[in-house]
Amino acid sequence: MNLPNAITLFRIFMIPIFVTVLLTEIPNREIWGVVVFLIASISDVLDGFLARRRRQVTTIGILLDPLADKLLISAAFISLVQLHLAPAWIVVIIIGREFAVTGLRNLASSEGLTIRASRLGKTKMVFQVIAVCLILFGARYGGFWRLLGQASLWLVLVVAVWSMIHYFYRFWGTIERQRKKRIHQRKKLFKIKKKQRLQGESQ
Repeated sequence: MNLPNAITLFRIFMIPIFVTVLLTEIPNREIWGVVVFLIASISDVLDGFLARRRRQVTTIGILLDPLADKLLISAAFISLVQLHLAPAWIVVIIIGREFAVTGLRNLASSEGLTIRASRLGKTKMVFQVIAVCLILFGARYGGFWRLLGQASLWLVLVVAVWSMIHYFYRFWGTIERQRKKRIHQRKKLFKIKKKQRLQGESQ
């Protein structure tokens, strides 16, 4: 256990607090929800920065960090559906994208490949955080904030789908390169063995 991993665990522990704040009838719950959500989201940036700065990147950190992100985002959007602030079908696509990319990374890992987070994926996370905050502001203040929140939700949907397509494209491209590399190595090995056999026959 180190400081970056402790911050990641803190983000996970913040999730039930965030959901409780949003789904409980308390004064200004939308504002308090934004505060808790932003604290949890900022911890995502902080733990990664500290892990690299202090050279404390660990296996458990690599596993927990994306899990904490997905739990936080999933909890946020499911809560918005419960509050009737976001259409369920959009949230299903957004969360489904997270599971699809996770499954893709697990499949790549089983093939000995690593698919790192792309800039598009990181941008998607930023847009998600902004969208959740704007939607909650819209629920509290209405008017312009509500329109802004709905627009940001559609933007998140587009970016989520596009980043998923991008990840799958990268995955199949990497698989194809690995396949061609293995074929090339087999041909090279075959030529070496054939050459050795011919040399042995000539002797």
